[in-house]
Amino acid sequence: MRSYRRRRLFVPALLCALVVLVAQPPFATGDDNDTPSLNGEGIGGDLGLGAQVARLYKDAALATQRYETGRQEAEVQRTKAQRIEALLERERRQIGVLHEDLGRIARAQYRSSGGMPLTAQLILAKSPDQLMRGQHVFSQTNMAVNNAIEKNRRAEARLAADEAKAARAWQTLDKRNAELAELKKGIEQKLEVARWQLQGQADASVAAGSCAGAVRLDQPQTDFTTEWVAPVESYELSAAFGSGGLRWANQHTGQDFAVPIGTPVRAVGEGRVARVSCGGAFGMEIVVRHADGYYTQYAHLASVAVDQGERVDTGQWIGQTGTTGNSTGPHLHFEVRLTAEMGSALDPVPWLEARGVRLG
Repeated sequence: MRSYRRRRLFVPALLCALVVLVAQPPFATGDDNDTPSLNGEGIGGDLGLGAQVARLYKDAALATQRYETGRQEAEVQRTKAQRIEALLERERRQIGVLHEDLGRIARAQYRSSGGMPLTAQLILAKSPDQLMRGQHVFSQTNMAVNNAIEKNRRAEARLAADEAKAARAWQTLDKRNAELAELKKGIEQKLEVARWQLQGQADASVAAGSCAGAVRLDQPQTDFTTEWVAPVESYELSAAFGSGGLRWANQHTGQDFAVPIGTPVRAVGEGRVARVSCGGAFGMEIVVRHADGYYTQYAHLASVAVDQGERVDTGQWIGQTGTTGNSTGPHLHFEVRLTAEMGSALDPVPWLEARGVRLG
């Protein structure tokens, strides 16, 4: 029974851990810059549309991270719950053993009395010694029965309490994960609306042939240990350099990165903005001149966050992806050139690899 009590102490400990987990709020109330700004009033505030999209991207990433963390925690707790259930099953078996003990006591009482009730044996005792022995047997039997009944009652009460705690903890955890999923869905819906509003503004600028000017973005805190980075953080590679297709007069002159509208575009290295333009096959585009004399182009954008002549740092957000110009869907067209103009493009994949940036 001593080992059984140790197992009994383990069950509440696991249950307490589960309750502490599900009691955590879906989002911490710390730094406002790390907390999704969902207030039920749509996409707004005084931010420009491009900045709103960037903020929603950040909120969506945070919500996804919290959702995935909650899902992973739920899997951990599911494993713990299976252990708890195993311990509860042991409790149920212990209760079954106690029930058997009660039966054995009752049967032993009957056998020891020879079928005659103990009270009757006391009354019919023929000597003081027989009377004393009868009283002792009666007292011991009564104590054993009472102890067995009390132990059974306590075990059943503990089992019911533990099962109720486990059920409440799982209900709370399920509710929390549902709330996280709903929050994530809401942010993504707002982000999708804002993306296409941003694209609409970009299309109007391209149609007019002039950019509306730099839309400043809240730059993320970065600490790059390399001089060069990929132009977008998360992506799928699509059309490669030199590939053919109906969209190009000859061959594809850059590397395409398939990403949603509004994805922040990064300067791949330090440099100065050589050109910002709207219109033509590339739609809204930025060209950056780097210290080694090479140029990089970022095309089909939905917004620009820098002005011509401005100095940029490695990894700085210089614009947001879109589908302006000769484009069949949202992506970033990235080129490396010997000059600022078309016709001098190099394959950007080996160019980036030579600088420590491996794509894919």
